[in-house]
Amino acid sequence: MDSRDSARGVPHASIARPATKPTLRTIAQMTGFNVTTISRALNNAPELSADTRDRVQKIAAEIGYVPDRTALRLKTGRTHVISLLLDAQDDLFGMGQSMVSGLTEALRGTPYHVVITPGFRNAPPLDPIQYIVRNRVADGIILSRTEPDDARVAFLLDEDFPFVSHGRTGFARPHAFVDYDNEAFAHHAVLRLAEKGCRRVTILVPSQRYSFGLQLRAGFNAAVAEAKLDGEIMEGVTIDTAAEEIRLATMERLSRPDSPDGFICSGDSAALGVMAAITDLGLTIGRDVEIVAKQTSGIFSQVRPRVDTIHEDTALAGTQMGELLLRRIQGEDPATLQIIQQPQIWF
Repeated sequence: MDSRDSARGVPHASIARPATKPTLRTIAQMTGFNVTTISRALNNAPELSADTRDRVQKIAAEIGYVPDRTALRLKTGRTHVISLLLDAQDDLFGMGQSMVSGLTEALRGTPYHVVITPGFRNAPPLDPIQYIVRNRVADGIILSRTEPDDARVAFLLDEDFPFVSHGRTGFARPHAFVDYDNEAFAHHAVLRLAEKGCRRVTILVPSQRYSFGLQLRAGFNAAVAEAKLDGEIMEGVTIDTAAEEIRLATMERLSRPDSPDGFICSGDSAALGVMAAITDLGLTIGRDVEIVAKQTSGIFSQVRPRVDTIHEDTALAGTQMGELLLRRIQGEDPATLQIIQQPQIWF
């Protein structure tokens, strides 16, 4: 620290928190900078030196400074809040965590921060969206698990409220989204099983109410016809069913005379349930039954025997959604804010 910093009153040791709620003026008094400089430093203004920004931000953190969001909204019309709506199923094996990690990376160096709003199975999915928009408690929304005729997306389009969805819809009106090519995933998985000699393959998919559930079915049906295989959708369970129920359903299916010799699992938990069923029946993965799984976590690197996996990078999706949403908030055309990730094949 140079002499100028010392003269400005920046201490070498940790700073005790003030007895009252700290404000911009509190930090100004402690540093010798004016309030305008403090505000710009906290907002990472590029015209200020990195040393000044870092010093101000460190002191703000140590004394527990929190921006007054109400005052900020009155002054700028913005809250600098991004609301991430996570479906109850999104946190399986850290999918939600990796998405949050990616989103946080996209917001690094900006005044925005993330507020996570969980979805509940028995609550109307439109409720939290309407609350956020009508009370203007966020500048933008990120939502997941879209449906072709998604009421949440329709509402946000009608309100012209900035949002990015993780998944596409069937609306003619364009909206910003980041999606994964589930049709391509299913197609690659079927052809991989055909290459390994499978003749009857089954796939575990989400409910067809979801857009990605329909995409998986379309890719699967096209690929089994192309490869001239017998194909079926697993009945009675989806990738959102508890792993134990998937295990039992798979054991029952494998116990029939016309049992499949190949499984496609479009979720990590579903794949573990299928693998447990195969093992419990005394069969061998890779000899009696083949598996191709979609991997959204690193779990399969620690699972034996190894199975073929196709990767979906949910952390990258989080980063991309954050970047697109910031651009949408600035007024960019949503038709230019659309990304479809291609599967990463790991076999």
